[in-house]
Amino acid sequence: MIIAVDGPTASGKGTIAKRLAQHLGIAYLDTGLLYRAVGRQVAISEGDPDNPADALAACGFPDELLQDDNLRTEATGGLASRVSVHPEVRQALFERQRAFAEQPGGAVLDGRDIGTVIAPDADVKLFITASVQARARRRWLEMVEKGIGTEDEIPLIEIEKDVVQRDARDINRKDAPLKAAPDAMIIDTTEFDREAAFEMVVEAVHEALNKA
Repeated sequence: MIIAVDGPTASGKGTIAKRLAQHLGIAYLDTGLLYRAVGRQVAISEGDPDNPADALAACGFPDELLQDDNLRTEATGGLASRVSVHPEVRQALFERQRAFAEQPGGAVLDGRDIGTVIAPDADVKLFITASVQARARRRWLEMVEKGIGTEDEIPLIEIEKDVVQRDARDINRKDAPLKAAPDAMIIDTTEFDREAAFEMVVEAVHEALNKA
C-alpha cells in the first residue's frame, strides 16, 4: 500500500502524513527533507543553489546530514525550493524515493510530486492545501513557538511573500511541477485546526481503501 500526500509549503501535509503513517502502522518518508539536505549541503560547500552542477554535487550528502537541526530552518527551506527546480537533482533523488515507496508493508510519502511522479500508482493520493494567508500564519506561529524570534521580530508579511515565492517556483518549474494528480483527493485545511484536518484525512483514506 502506497499513500501519496502532496501539497504546497506550510499546508500541513508533513504533520498529517507522519500521523497517518503512525495511525496505519506503516513507514513514513518526508521527501522534502531530502531536498533540504541537498540545499543545506550546497550551503556547507559554499556552492550556488541556482547552479545545476553545484546542486547535483550536493546530492551526495552524507546520511547523517538528515539529522541536522538546520534542515528545518526557513533559510534551508528556501535553498531546498531553489535546488529542486533542477531536473538533475530530481532524477538523482527519484530512485531513493521510489525504493522507499515500494517497500514491503506499505509507506506514506509526502512531498510535491509524489502522486504525479514518484508514485503515480499510489493506492491513495491526497493533495493538502490551504490559503496563502493561513499557511503563512502557521509558519509564523511555528517559528515563534520554536523561539526563532518573537511575534514582533518576525514580520508576517515577509513570511507571506516567501510562501508566494516558493509556490511560484514549485508550480512553474519545468520538471515535476507542484500540482494535484488528476485522481487525488483535494483537502483544503484553511478553516480547520490540526486535529480536525487529520480526522478529515483519516476518514478520506479509509473510504478510499475500502473502495479499492
